[in-house]
Amino acid sequence: MTEEEDRKLKSRNGRGNKPNHRELDSRDALQFYLYGESTEPPQRKPKTNGICWTSHRPTAARNIADSATEIAAIASQIRTCKPPTCNDDHKTHAGRPPMGLTENLSPTFLSTGNHCLDFFFQVVPDTPTEDLIRRLQLAWAQDALITLKLIFNLRGVRGTGKSDKQGFYNSALWLHKAHPKTLVRNIGALADFGYLKDLPEILYRLLERPEVRKLAKQARGMKMFSRKRKANSRKFKRRPGLPRLQRLCIGITTIRIIGFSSIVFAELLKLDLAFLGSGEVRKISLAGKWCPTIDSSYDRSLLICEGIARRVFPRECEKEYEEIEEVHYAYRVRDRLQKQVLGPLHKALQLPEVYMSANEWNALPYNRVASVAMKTYQGLFTKHDRERFGEYLEQVKSGKAKIAAGALLPHEIIQSLNDGDGGKVAELQWERMVGDVAKKGKLKNCIAVCDVSGSMDGTPMEVCVALGLLVSELSEEPWKGKVITFSENPQLHLIKGETLLAKTEFIRRMEWGGSTDFQKVFDQILNVAVEGKLTEDQLIKRVFVFSDMEFDQASHDYASRRGGLENTWETDYEVIQRKFREKRYNRCRKLCFGTIGTRGRLQCLRFRVGWRL
Repeated sequence: MTEEEDRKLKSRNGRGNKPNHRELDSRDALQFYLYGESTEPPQRKPKTNGICWTSHRPTAARNIADSATEIAAIASQIRTCKPPTCNDDHKTHAGRPPMGLTENLSPTFLSTGNHCLDFFFQVVPDTPTEDLIRRLQLAWAQDALITLKLIFNLRGVRGTGKSDKQGFYNSALWLHKAHPKTLVRNIGALADFGYLKDLPEILYRLLERPEVRKLAKQARGMKMFSRKRKANSRKFKRRPGLPRLQRLCIGITTIRIIGFSSIVFAELLKLDLAFLGSGEVRKISLAGKWCPTIDSSYDRSLLICEGIARRVFPRECEKEYEEIEEVHYAYRVRDRLQKQVLGPLHKALQLPEVYMSANEWNALPYNRVASVAMKTYQGLFTKHDRERFGEYLEQVKSGKAKIAAGALLPHEIIQSLNDGDGGKVAELQWERMVGDVAKKGKLKNCIAVCDVSGSMDGTPMEVCVALGLLVSELSEEPWKGKVITFSENPQLHLIKGETLLAKTEFIRRMEWGGSTDFQKVFDQILNVAVEGKLTEDQLIKRVFVFSDMEFDQASHDYASRRGGLENTWETDYEVIQRKFREKRYNRCRKLCFGTIGTRGRLQCLRFRVGWRL
């Protein structure tokens, strides 16, 4: 800035030569995270709620972390202060959270009595953003550390969480607004739960507004709204008359995140180059795959590639850069990043996109294709390389080759059964997933109760069918291959069909009534146990209930048979416990409820014995 501009800035904010973080000039903002030489912003007193910023580090991006070791340490640490007292917005009734009725007039709890548990159970992929934020705020007020872990649990893939990418992004944006220092301290841990692409994606949504992806998705398939798309695009672009770089001046926290993200990518890329040079290809990370490329949408919006390139090829480490101008130095390192770093790493990782873009289908290594990429590109593989791709699938079927399935959810696999290959890829990925889960040995003597009623139409139905089939194939006799319908007259069914498609269709076509009767489901289980004279050890260990949690009122009829209704708000589970004790089964096994859809109701309080959500 010129001396005149600096003098005006001093008189305007009254802070000497320390500009307000909301009034940084665009050039200073760019310098702040690219070079790490901008003036340090004013220090503010740390907040006493949420996650502590335990040490005041220099704000220059290059000093956020001094080494890859420190980056890992920061990413792995989650520190909290004592959470503030939570003012519970749920009034209790007779020592319990408030109760209500389902659509079928069954008594139900409106809360578990624990906001963190409510957030864990009630937030699903279809949860509206407003509801997610409301539950997030309540949970954070109760226990900040647990809530932070639950936020990362939303993103967890490969069995570490819910794989709810959209919910996680919305939560991260809320963190940026409400507790920005917490987001900065934990930004390096994102890749441990999701993937490295989450870093630029969150930043992209911060700068371009959260709705940018939703608007782009809506506009792509609707040409008739092209004018509306252009209007929306203009709406979320920079304000008229401002330079593009000025959009970076939305806060010091965002600039820190950009700088720290650059550090994460740069350190990983340098490490991967060392592995590549030593021939240790298997140790190479996926940083090269997910690092934004030059002039990509991320780079145009965030200008992040230059920051990464400067850290991979610092000026002081190359003699050729000592005397050239800044703009020439920036151009050279950006070019080197693409040609000498990302290009070789892409080739070493054998990414399918490299072979596809070069039209080298006959050289594409199918055994290196990731699970999501296989699901996405299988149509193109069949179209351009039918013979080789068919041979690969046969090798997988015979056990001579492997196919990836770790990052896919069960319902995502069955959704691709009707693809052009006749479901061959889905069939093989399903077998791989079942085998991987079975090796863990945690689903023995289990059975699933599948609600295939009309209220489960759409994605909830797909999820219910997939999870029900998965549990049945992982269970042991006498429950192996069986499911129970969730209807007025529930029945125990042995799933029929030789193929995955036939099995899923069988479950979908199981009879169902206009409502769901929770009591009769467990009456059916109890009858099988009594007729088969099963011992306590042979009885099922877990009953998985996949439903939108709309249960019939059953406790009233049972209580009437017992001589009167002792508790008007008696839940279904309390009745089931009594029935099992009457048949000399001392305890009812664990009941695991999985809510599917956003209409879920709660049938238990927190810490209920034998109850899982």
